[in-house]
Amino acid sequence: MARHLITSAIPYINGVKHLGNLVGSQLPADLFARYQRARGHEVLFLCATDEHGTPAELAAAKAGKPVAEYCAEMHAVQARLAEGFRLSFDHFGRSSSPQNHALTQHFAGRLAEAGLIQEVVEQQVYSIRDGRFLPDRYIEGTCPNCGYDKARGDQCENCTKQLDPTDLIDPRSAISGATELEVRDTKHLYLRQSALKDQLDAWIDSKADWPVLTTSIAKKWLHDGEGLRDRGITRDLDWGIPVRKGDADWPGMEGKVFYVWFDAPIEYIACAGEWAEAQGLDAAAWERWWRTDKGADDVRYTQFMGKDNVPFHTLSFPTTLIGSGEPWKMVDHLKSFNYLNYDGGQFSTSQGRGIFMDQALELLPADYWRWWLLSHAPEKSDSEFTWENFQSAVNKDLADVLGNFISRITKFCRSKFGEAVPAGGQYGAAEAATIAEVEERVARYAELMDTMEVRKSAQELRAIWVCGNEYLQAVAPWSTFKTEPQQAAAQTRLGLNLAHLFAVLSAPFLPDASRTILQSLKIDTAAWPDDPSEFLSRLEAGHAFDVPDVLFAKVSDDDCAAWKAQFSGRRAD
Repeated sequence: MARHLITSAIPYINGVKHLGNLVGSQLPADLFARYQRARGHEVLFLCATDEHGTPAELAAAKAGKPVAEYCAEMHAVQARLAEGFRLSFDHFGRSSSPQNHALTQHFAGRLAEAGLIQEVVEQQVYSIRDGRFLPDRYIEGTCPNCGYDKARGDQCENCTKQLDPTDLIDPRSAISGATELEVRDTKHLYLRQSALKDQLDAWIDSKADWPVLTTSIAKKWLHDGEGLRDRGITRDLDWGIPVRKGDADWPGMEGKVFYVWFDAPIEYIACAGEWAEAQGLDAAAWERWWRTDKGADDVRYTQFMGKDNVPFHTLSFPTTLIGSGEPWKMVDHLKSFNYLNYDGGQFSTSQGRGIFMDQALELLPADYWRWWLLSHAPEKSDSEFTWENFQSAVNKDLADVLGNFISRITKFCRSKFGEAVPAGGQYGAAEAATIAEVEERVARYAELMDTMEVRKSAQELRAIWVCGNEYLQAVAPWSTFKTEPQQAAAQTRLGLNLAHLFAVLSAPFLPDASRTILQSLKIDTAAWPDDPSEFLSRLEAGHAFDVPDVLFAKVSDDDCAAWKAQFSGRRAD
């Protein structure tokens, strides 16, 4: 049994996330976690809300609430939506937790002792109207690299280029829109990433199985232009983790907090501590996942994230871990994704464009969305959500293939043999050929899931469903029954066993549909089919079942047109 530590990029607290956010990290991470659990492996799947920094302060101010109150409310909202999409986190934590406060301050102290933190007097934008310094994300303007007119002061979300606020053209305050800005001196702490450049370069080179997208972004940040730059890790904000060296004060840093991109990745570790505490376990329970001197040396650690998060997880967070001089578990595989666009434009939380998680669940159950998003995951390039494509995938994949097969075989059996697996007959050449093809495809499916080829895994799973439909169409038990009822019984028996197989294989993608099929077959467990040939004989004659309701309703042309019109503009809230 292997041990898998899985983390998804933690979403900002500032509102409900759109479907692009979901497929860029949390959903494929859940797919992988569910699959590894099904294979019998030990899994710790962690995520949290990212609650510090500009997004939290701005969103709370807009809502007219104290930041702490707003964050608590939105954490509950995001946890509820995660449950609605059947995201199987072992713990969904908060970066504002006491565990993250303590651990972030601990790392800062260790890095300072190692000489990897430098105090720098820098010039920062100050808004005269707002009466405050404006850290990175409080400033918007035009990106000097690509011309995008809503670039933020830390990074352009359009081209992903790292920026400083003073790089922006025509900058303005994100708080008030004021352009009365001036540059003033302020002292901050910088993480000396450049001091570990060679170690980071060698570490990234050792990851031969990482996606090209991941390594290309990391290498670009390491070598383009001036190469890897040192990065500020503190901000002039009220809300955040106070700057301290472990338990000690940090003279000159009074009133400042750690930058959200310093403390947020540390929450992955802190979240494990939150999990252990929630389970009533001691520190050893989470340390065996995160410290190689406490048992984490045999853990396989996989991160999932969108491409805009890659630089911080391949450079900044590793700098923190390596620089601490402590035996922390480093990521083994970093699965990154491109962007999911929306109907000719970009999904955008800040602009309210696209369909958001709460809206999606009001329209259709989670499995509909899970299937489309994962089967169209933006792995090799950006992909685009259109309502016509969504309708086609639901109708042709879920309703016509999987749903149709389950309905046909269970209803046929009930009509001719009753609601129990029929006895009689033997598997023949057609059955042997179908089983052989399924065995080959199941092995391929497992291989693709192991290597996190999300779209190809979905294609292979659909092909397995198609095998069942093609088998039924070829042997036509409804016709065979007229002349050879015993042979029809054997054909039906294989069909019901295929239904069992489909339920188990589909569970990582379609947990609700899988559960419905298994319940209708009166099966309590979903053991993985290590031997598909043996598995396809497990439902023996006499095993009772129920005919389930329709698994997937088709999306009509009227539905498609109405939803396209409904979500053509900006989100109302």
